[in-house]
Amino acid sequence: MPNSFPRFVVAFVVTLGLVLLGGSPASAATASTSGPGIDVSWPQCGKALPKQPAFAIVGVNHGLANNTNPCLASQLAWAKTAKSPETTAQPRVALYVNTANPARQGSWWPTLNTYNGVKVTNPYGNCALGSLKACSYMYGWAKASDDAKRRGVSNPQSYLWWLDVETENTWQTDKAANVAVLEGMTAYFKRIGARVGLYSTAYQWGKIAGTVKFTSPLAGLPSWLAGAGSAAVAKANCARPGLAPRSRVSMTQYISGGLDYNYSCTGSR
Repeated sequence: MPNSFPRFVVAFVVTLGLVLLGGSPASAATASTSGPGIDVSWPQCGKALPKQPAFAIVGVNHGLANNTNPCLASQLAWAKTAKSPETTAQPRVALYVNTANPARQGSWWPTLNTYNGVKVTNPYGNCALGSLKACSYMYGWAKASDDAKRRGVSNPQSYLWWLDVETENTWQTDKAANVAVLEGMTAYFKRIGARVGLYSTAYQWGKIAGTVKFTSPLAGLPSWLAGAGSAAVAKANCARPGLAPRSRVSMTQYISGGLDYNYSCTGSR
């Protein structure tokens, strides 16, 4: 689905997979002693989902950075059937959001360092002067604000928000400007007291963000790596480098039985 829910076929195309459809595979129990987590989003609207995953991640958007998953409320209710947080080092329920940098091609693009009455301290300067990086930072801030305030998420500060970085969304050739979007989103979520993580494949991250500076606010954020076709490969991927400097791989994603599962690299609490 173009510009919607990401998928990948491991042997041929390295793209960012999210949840498809299916039941719990027998092999999933080998992922960790507490079992795997599951992530869902709008493609699962109306679908029966496995009960009591070890942990759950719910997509807030409908495939784009500027819209809402129509089943967000019901899927959050499902996610709360996840097991006790003591069974895994991952949060019982986390969220992920689509990210993008459409620049002036988008349906909305900032022109000021202010959004919804909040004056934002912008490390890239004044968006009013037309700087791509400054306005990219403001775009990220604004989309994160919308995700927290306009999508129907209660207590947004209580969640870990994963930033879904994938090539199916719109990005600029200027990787520094793309990084600025992610930094703006990170700044907003941290401002409200929420935690933030980075979700991508190494390939897609390299195409979109490239090498991130050690001084970037993205440095040190946990990484969620997609791209594995089995629990064994996902487990091995825990040893791979994170997406940003000082970033530890906290979780990896794999496909089994037509469903995407998530292996916690950090073990039980």
